[in-house]
Amino acid sequence: MPVEEPHRVVCHLDDLLEARGMTLTALADAVGVSLVNLSIMKNNRAKAIRYSTLTAICHVLGCQPGELLSVERA
Repeated sequence: MPVEEPHRVVCHLDDLLEARGMTLTALADAVGVSLVNLSIMKNNRAKAIRYSTLTAICHVLGCQPGELLSVERA
């Protein structure tokens, strides 16, 4: 797949937050990432994520990366 094509990675942050009764603001505070950056991720507009950020989000939400992100089939 050429890099220019849009990615098919889907973020399930909304579902995880709802299941844990947590707000995006609370997650941003706990992880140390801006609310804007988490919102971009939550709305599937992120182009990249640092492993340190992914690790922190998974730690706070008590999940694995595969619960947070998935890839849509082509």
